[in-house]
Parts: sequence; structure tokens; C-alpha cells
Amino acid sequence: MRKRTMEELNRLSVADFKSTQKFPLTLVLDNVRSLHNVGAAFRTADAFAVEKIWLCGITGRPPQREITKTALGSTESVAWEYAATTVDAIRQLKAAGYAIVAVEQTIDSQTLTKFTPEIGRPYALVMGNEVFGVEDDVLALCDAAVEIPQFGTKHSLNVSVAAGVVLWDFLVKMGFAKS
Repeated sequence: MRKRTMEELNRLSVADFKSTQKFPLTLVLDNVRSLHNVGAAFRTADAFAVEKIWLCGITGRPPQREITKTALGSTESVAWEYAATTVDAIRQLKAAGYAIVAVEQTIDSQTLTKFTPEIGRPYALVMGNEVFGVEDDVLALCDAAVEIPQFGTKHSLNVSVAAGVVLWDFLVKMGFAKS
């Protein structure tokens, strides 16, 4: 066994990535405080070819050293927009036809394994603050909430890890991830 070379990986250039069709998924970062988490979310969004990241409230915006360090150039490839409040971003996304899904443990959330996205519909996945989660006023606007099953002593995952798990699950269920 050997690792594949960069040429064998056949990665897109930034210009090619920007012009390629994206999957109908958007990440919404609701007051994410860690710039490293923001950078990691960009890198994950690039890996899964999401349409855009919304950076809301106190969420840091590029260019910042901590974001750039973790993002490894993906702040140049992934489209992003800033909204002063997450509610503002959610209202714009709803008006554009997106289903809004919070990644949060609520009394009404479904486990990710039981949630089935509607094929052909765009989704915005809301990732909450590292301490407080998705804000209550944002949850009130969401169409659904999903939570990732966990089996250890902790009740949460790092926000960027959770984004990766949920994005991959959605891509598989929406038929975009083929083996």
C-alpha cells in the first residue's frame, strides 16, 4: 500500500472549484466563537462542495490568521456571507426556499440516522455556539433539528466535526455520495 500522489488525487484548482456545480447544502455558523472552528468549517465545506457558509453574529470572518491557518486555503474557494444575526440569515434562506435544519439536541430533534432529507430541496444546516448551541430565536425558525447519536460520556462534538458528520450523511441520503 502507498499514499496517492497529489497528481493522482486530481484536485480541482480554486478557479475550477468556484465554477463547478455545488451540492444544495449551506452551512450557517450561529455565533461560533473559535476562529479555528470557523477555519475548520471552511475546510469541511470545501471538502463537501457546499454552496456557501453564512457567518453570523460574533462568528469570525476571513481574513484572520487563526481562520486561515486551519482553513488551508479554503477561504479562497468557499463562498461565504456575513449576517449581523443568524435570524437575518435564516430569513433570507427561507425566502430562497431552503429547509432549515438545526444540528442541536432538542426535545423534538431526530437522530441523524432517522432523518431523511427531501431530494431536490436545498438545505441550510445551522451549527451553534460551542457553549450555548443554536440560539433559541434561531431554533424557533428551523424546520427540523437533528442530533448525532453519541455513545460516550460527553454529550457534544466539536462544531466542525459535527458539521462533517452531518454534511456527509446528507450527501449520502441525497444520493450525491457514490462509492
